[in-house]
Amino acid sequence: MYPSVNSSQSLITVSRKNLGASNYTIIRYPYDQYDRWWWNITYKTWIDDYTNSTVGSSDPEFDPPVVIIQTAALTTSTKDPLNIYWTSNSPSTKFYVVLHIVEIQDILSTDLREFDISCNQRTLFSSINPGFSQIKGLTKDWLSFTATGDTYYLMSLQATARSTLPPLLNSFELYQIPSANGVPTDSGDVTAINAIKANYRVVKGWNGDPCVPTDYAWTGLNCTLYSNVPRITHLNLSSSGLTGAIISSFGNLTALISLDLSGNDLSGSLAFLDQLVALTYLDISGNEKISTTLPPGLQKKQQDGTLTYKSKIGDLTQKSNKKKTPVVLIAVIGVVVLLLLAAAIILVLCLRKRPDNQINIPKPNENTGSSPLTNNYAGNYAYSPAANISHGSNAGQNYANISKQNGSGEGILNFENRQFTYSDLERITNSFQNNIGTGGYGSVYLGVLENGTQVAVKMRSHSSSQGVKEFLAEAQNLTRVHHKNLVSLLGYSMDGDCMALVYEYMQEGTLQDKLRDNGKPLTWKQRLQIGHESAQGLEYLHKACSPPLIHRDVKTNNILLSANLEAKIADFGLSRAFNNASSHVSTAVVGTPGYLDPEYYQSYQLSEKSDVFSFGVVLLEIITGKPPIIAGPEGGHLAKWVNQKLSRGDIESIVDPRMHGQYDINSVWKVTELARKCTELSSAQRPTMSVTVAELKESLDLEISTEGTRSGRTININPHPHNYSRNDNFISDVSQNSVFEMGYMDGMAAPGPAAR
Repeated sequence: MYPSVNSSQSLITVSRKNLGASNYTIIRYPYDQYDRWWWNITYKTWIDDYTNSTVGSSDPEFDPPVVIIQTAALTTSTKDPLNIYWTSNSPSTKFYVVLHIVEIQDILSTDLREFDISCNQRTLFSSINPGFSQIKGLTKDWLSFTATGDTYYLMSLQATARSTLPPLLNSFELYQIPSANGVPTDSGDVTAINAIKANYRVVKGWNGDPCVPTDYAWTGLNCTLYSNVPRITHLNLSSSGLTGAIISSFGNLTALISLDLSGNDLSGSLAFLDQLVALTYLDISGNEKISTTLPPGLQKKQQDGTLTYKSKIGDLTQKSNKKKTPVVLIAVIGVVVLLLLAAAIILVLCLRKRPDNQINIPKPNENTGSSPLTNNYAGNYAYSPAANISHGSNAGQNYANISKQNGSGEGILNFENRQFTYSDLERITNSFQNNIGTGGYGSVYLGVLENGTQVAVKMRSHSSSQGVKEFLAEAQNLTRVHHKNLVSLLGYSMDGDCMALVYEYMQEGTLQDKLRDNGKPLTWKQRLQIGHESAQGLEYLHKACSPPLIHRDVKTNNILLSANLEAKIADFGLSRAFNNASSHVSTAVVGTPGYLDPEYYQSYQLSEKSDVFSFGVVLLEIITGKPPIIAGPEGGHLAKWVNQKLSRGDIESIVDPRMHGQYDINSVWKVTELARKCTELSSAQRPTMSVTVAELKESLDLEISTEGTRSGRTININPHPHNYSRNDNFISDVSQNSVFEMGYMDGMAAPGPAAR
């Protein structure tokens, strides 16, 4: 409905304001059938006017809500212009402005309201006369223009010399015109992906063009330019709740290189995928009803080794040479047997306890060899574990692959990370001088590798309630999970009685500490960012791991923060694998009071929704700053306390007062409702982590887009200072790539209270 939006141009909302309203609420659906958000603003030197009558509008292009054009702002005299300004970081940024102008007063026939509209002293529209809305109606009540080439924009509505009434403005909209490549996604791809979206009711925030602008590409797909036309080349719909027959539209995405449909409930034939001539990766594992027979073209690609095909969990079909299979199989069996024998001996030795159980920092075996540290450990350890490094002649005994077979059939644990001796740990921690934390496993010490990298060394205490089983479980899980929002395991030590894990060091400690300490409080934007990143880490465990993992101990104390407050999930000692096809695992109840899923506690049936419950409690802590269990007569579980407060409709009573009101109230409401859904007693009513990630991203975007509309933002251009209330401030809206600051000026007077 916006004329400037077409197949080659989109718009990004910067600001949408309703002038003349006397309160600070937001107008949206159902008043606006398109659910556009209109922020009500006013200023004390303006005259705010409104009418209760139905005002006629001939604005089919933009169709503003009636309540928007029933209010208007006017200046006090014809000599005073109605000024609006905004700023941009770059003169190359292009803006699109829409003005809604409707007369709402019954004016005398002898009076005239007429004004010119200019931007940066360049006249855009002359002799605008809104007319008599309640007498003879209007012929036009909107104007639009584009602006670019400056970093400061002043739009002015100035009465003409013959006007007897001051200028009037009902509302305006400001958009950024993004600098896209101007070419939309291939029409065939758009038709196919929209058919997939409609058929399976995909809930991933899929709106607009799938590939452009690049910053707004749809979640789960990647695009590549072919002859300057974006094509969808990678599509990941893993564990997206797809049910029913696999439709032929997948075969119409002819540029696909990678297709992941794992973890759904699809059925039918793959015949039409033969059209995907560029396909090199296909994963349909976890779909029990789907045919695993590849069509002839893909069968040939598989035989040629140009297609990686995964048809069932744990079975990855790759390039193979059938003639060499028996020889390779015999060699592998021989190696495995030798490893199992060595591992059994090592495990018995490692489980043997020393007589002195009071030693918190166990001493190494006397026979353990040690060699100086080398400089071989480097690289991006978050995604590619470093190669094993031998330490002395006993490396074959002390650092053999460790085999562990438990009741769940978890199989062989192969440590691929760096192997440390006890002497190494003493050296890098300076004899364990800097204790940076203590938990159920034992103490954690700060260390420094030979290349200057800071690490956290987690030593197992003999008095710890978590034993060898948890040590092996955490190490096993961390060696196979690699995600930017999961803490990285750099190495380990099993030197005699010494059991230790070496992690990347997170300088800002835990989220719990950040929420509880008396230092500088986290802003709402920082809290949302931490929540979103933590949710991404959990989503990876639930959806991208094979097999997926349930963390089982999600809490603010297990969310670590880097120097720039990037969040990473830690502590995988209690994690358990589960099968998406049968998502419940019967297990003994473990976890932390306050975060424990009540359904899991009662039924002993663990699922990924148990992590969702715990994460919901984390979100409530982020909002309130309070612990999961509140002491005192009005205390109890945090979720119950929040629900009691919200029953009176007072959300500000639950928000952490240390944020001093500096947050978008709608963003807070959205996250609070999400947290309440996550902490539903029934797991079936809780969202998945994928939905949670999407909701938090929307809330974060909302906070970013409005963070400058609140107090605390200083723009020193006001020649007439006065005392402001908490909401008095210049209006600032943040877009993806530029910061825009918008104000309303009477002459150059400061603006009024910003809507929250």
